Amino acid sequence: MSSPGLLTPVLWLLVAELLLPESFPQRAGASFHACPSVCICASDLLSCVSRSLSLVPPELPATATSLDLSHNSLHQLQDNWLARLPRLHTLRVGHNRVSHISAGAFHNASRLTHLDLSSNRLHSVEKHFFQELSNLQELLLYNNQIARVDSSALLGLSSVHKVYLSWNLLTDFPFGALKEGNLPRLKLMDISSNRLSSLPVDKVIALPQAVKNGLYLHNNPFMCDCSLYSMFLHWEKSGFHSVHDFREDHICLALRQPRASLRFLKHRKMFENCTSAAHGLFGAADASFKVTVGEPLLIGCDTSLQDEQTTYLWIAPNKELITYTSSVNHTFRLYSNGSLEIRRAQKEDAGVYTCMATSKRLMRNETREVNVTVHHSKHDGEGFNTGFTTLLGCVVSLVLVMMYLFLTPCRCWCKPLPSPAPPECSAQSSILSATPPCNHPAARKTGSGKHVVFLEPVKDCQNGKVRLAVGEEFPELKNPQILQLKLDSDSSSSVLSDTATVN
Repeated sequence: MSSPGLLTPVLWLLVAELLLPESFPQRAGASFHACPSVCICASDLLSCVSRSLSLVPPELPATATSLDLSHNSLHQLQDNWLARLPRLHTLRVGHNRVSHISAGAFHNASRLTHLDLSSNRLHSVEKHFFQELSNLQELLLYNNQIARVDSSALLGLSSVHKVYLSWNLLTDFPFGALKEGNLPRLKLMDISSNRLSSLPVDKVIALPQAVKNGLYLHNNPFMCDCSLYSMFLHWEKSGFHSVHDFREDHICLALRQPRASLRFLKHRKMFENCTSAAHGLFGAADASFKVTVGEPLLIGCDTSLQDEQTTYLWIAPNKELITYTSSVNHTFRLYSNGSLEIRRAQKEDAGVYTCMATSKRLMRNETREVNVTVHHSKHDGEGFNTGFTTLLGCVVSLVLVMMYLFLTPCRCWCKPLPSPAPPECSAQSSILSATPPCNHPAARKTGSGKHVVFLEPVKDCQNGKVRLAVGEEFPELKNPQILQLKLDSDSSSSVLSDTATVN
């Protein structure tokens, strides 16, 4: 029998088991796997959709990897509200009333790869919103009231692939944040259906190829501009999905009138001639000029920035900077309205000139490129065209002559000449002759040692004798020594005979 000293600890353990049926590990396990009554839990998926929630449920299972709070009435996201979900990688808070995101709202959420904040009431995207989300791949912010995006708000998203900012109120966007190196994995940036009226074309053109392929800018009220049209036309020819997929949704406003919107990629014939005559419509003059050596040339910097606080500078083809106070070899002069004068054009002045206009009032800049061609004389191009036309005419004429000589059917000159006929066969062309011609073997056989004559119908009778009808072209038949004819005067039928008379 055991001693009382050993029984006491055992009894205390039994009493503790009876009084505390839920031990600490069991309670911790229950809390770890607890599912809120207003949500539906399926393994690691947690759905709290359309529950009229104004606050996030306090007890959430830590095993959840996906949390859906869509279609509720949440107004803000508090600090550290995701700290209890260390495994979370998908968060959907779309179709709520979120207008404020605390600075530490996404602390301890570094595993998050998909974040949906669409269809809320956000007015801006601040720098601190997503700094903790280094593994985020998809960010949905469309259909909010966002009017501003901080230039550093996206810089912390080093792994992001897709960002959706369409259907907001953006009038400007920090395109510099999209340059190469900042968002190395970015493949889609949707800024369509906003209020952008212009683009910094120089910055957009300098973006990486992969970014431009997925940079969606359609359905924005852009002002019609030659540089803008040229950029989108180049993107279309390059097969960029951002233009090809929404070709008819690229519009611009002619004459700066909201009602005069044009689908410039669909009706491109109206935009292909961006000349000075269409300056009022497009806001840019012809981007190509020709000048003769030694003559002056004035180039305008026609951009949409035309206020008094706009400053200009030019970059020459040799990468030299042209400002109001500087000059390159005293050949240029920059005027206050942005026009650049080439005083005496030389061959080395040819190339592409870039104008940069900066508006301090609007805090915006625009660029424009102008191509200058310098000729030795006014007739350089015409002389080349005339000489080329003359050379082409000569080549065509020579080809026609050769075709006539070598490709026409053979007539007489390409056949072998017949051998001269013997004298006794000279009269073979008589219409009464049924005898083979002289070159026939039978004729040659008959003609050996005998004279064969073929007669024509009687044309004239003289003393009952038949006179041979000999043409002037057979003078040898007039020689009596060659031709001797005996004919019976009583035999009148011999005249019509087809048989040759042989002497």
